[in-house]
Amino acid sequence: MPRRLDTREASFETAFSALIEIRQETQAEVESAVAEILAEVKARGDEAVVAYTERFDRLRLEAASMRVAPGEIEMALEACAPETLSALNLAAGRIEAYHRRQMPTDIDYRDDAGIRLGARWTPLAAVGLYVPGGTAVYPSSVLMGALPAKIAGVPRLVMVAPAPDGVLHPLVLAAAGIAGVDEVYRIGGAQAIAALAYGTETIPPVDKIVGPGNVYVAAAKRQLYGTVGIDLIAGPSEILVVADRLNDPVWIAADLLSQAEHDAQARAVLITDDAGFADAVVAAVEDHLRTLPRAEIARASWDAHGAVITTGALDEAVPLIDRIAPEHLELAVERPEALAEKVRNAGAIFLGRYTPAAVGDYVGGPNHVLPTGRSARFSSGLGVLDFLKRTSILACDADGLAAIGPAAVTLAEAEGLDAHALSVSVRLGRSRRG
Repeated sequence: MPRRLDTREASFETAFSALIEIRQETQAEVESAVAEILAEVKARGDEAVVAYTERFDRLRLEAASMRVAPGEIEMALEACAPETLSALNLAAGRIEAYHRRQMPTDIDYRDDAGIRLGARWTPLAAVGLYVPGGTAVYPSSVLMGALPAKIAGVPRLVMVAPAPDGVLHPLVLAAAGIAGVDEVYRIGGAQAIAALAYGTETIPPVDKIVGPGNVYVAAAKRQLYGTVGIDLIAGPSEILVVADRLNDPVWIAADLLSQAEHDAQARAVLITDDAGFADAVVAAVEDHLRTLPRAEIARASWDAHGAVITTGALDEAVPLIDRIAPEHLELAVERPEALAEKVRNAGAIFLGRYTPAAVGDYVGGPNHVLPTGRSARFSSGLGVLDFLKRTSILACDADGLAAIGPAAVTLAEAEGLDAHALSVSVRLGRSRRG
C-alpha cells in the first residue's frame, strides 16, 4: 500500500521530507561496470560493441549488420497495422506543429554607440538518439526525440535501440522512418552510448546524445558528459495528481498507474483535500491492478514509492508541488489555470479533468522527455533548443571602439590582465592617429 500523509499531522514534515529525498538510482557497481564498458568501446570500437551486444542482448552481430538497412524500415512501415500507423502519423503531426513554434530567431542590431550586436542559432551537426527497449515498446520516444532535432535542422540524426534476441519492433522502425532519422543501429545499453560518443569504425561520433534509458544508459551519459553533450539524466517516471472530490476516483487511479506501470521504481503521488476521496482512489487502484497486464510492475511501484497526501485545503498543494518538482503534474480541479499559475517547478502540467498525462505521452504535442528526480527545479523537457547552439556576434568600428574601449581598458587593468588592456589600447591609439 502507498504511504498516507496528512498535512495536519505533527509528523507530516518529517514524513514528507523522507518522501521527496532524492533517490540515488545509480549504484557504485553500476558506475564501475559502465566505466569498463566505455573504456573497452573507446579502445576496441566495433569489436567491443559487437561483443557486448551478444553478451547483453543475446544478439550476434557483425559490424556490417549493426546498421538497419533502409529497406528494413520500409518493411516495418508496411508491417504496422493501418490504425496504429495512422495514430503515429497523427502524433508526429501534432509534435511537429508544437515544436516548430519553439524555433528562436536570430538577433542583429546596432546600439547607440554604433556597435553591431547579435546572436546566431546554429543546429548541432550530429545527434544521437537513444530509444529504450526491454519491457515495453517506445515508438513515441522516437518521435519525441527525432522531430525536434529535425525541426532544428540537425543534418545527421543517429538512432540506437537495443534488439534483444534480434527483435527490433516494427513500430520503432516505423517511427524512425516517419521522423526522418538518418541512421539506425540495432545496439543498446552503455556500449551504444559509448559508440555514439567516441565513434567506432562503423559509427562516426555525434556531438550530443538524447533520450531516456535504464540505469546503465544514465550512468554512461553521466560519465561521458563533456566528451559529448547530453539532454538530461532520466530517472524513473513520476506523476503527481492534485484532485478534488468532484473527480471520478476510477479516473484518477488510472492516471496514477499510467506512470507506475513504467518501472518498479516509478513514483505516483496523489494530493487531495478530501480523505474520503483519497480512500476511494486507493480502492480504485486496487481494482485496476486486478486486470492490468503490467500489474506486477505497477504494484511494486505503488507499494514502494506511491503516496497519498491529504491537505486541509487545495491551496496547500502548491508548496508541496514545488518541493516535489514532479515530472508530470495533473491538476484535476475546478480552476486548474489559477492553481497552475502559482506552480514554479514541474516538467509538464496537465490542466483539468479531461487531460490525463498519458495524452501528453503520445499525441498532445509537447515533449514527453521530461526532467525527473526533482530536476524540474532547474531544467526543462526536451525541445528544439536542445538541438541548437547560440553564438554571440559583436562588431566594432573605430568610432564604436573609441566609445566603449576605454572602459574595457580600465576594467582589464583593474583585474591585472595587462595584455587584455593592451589589445584594446593599441587600437585606440591607432584610431586616434588615423
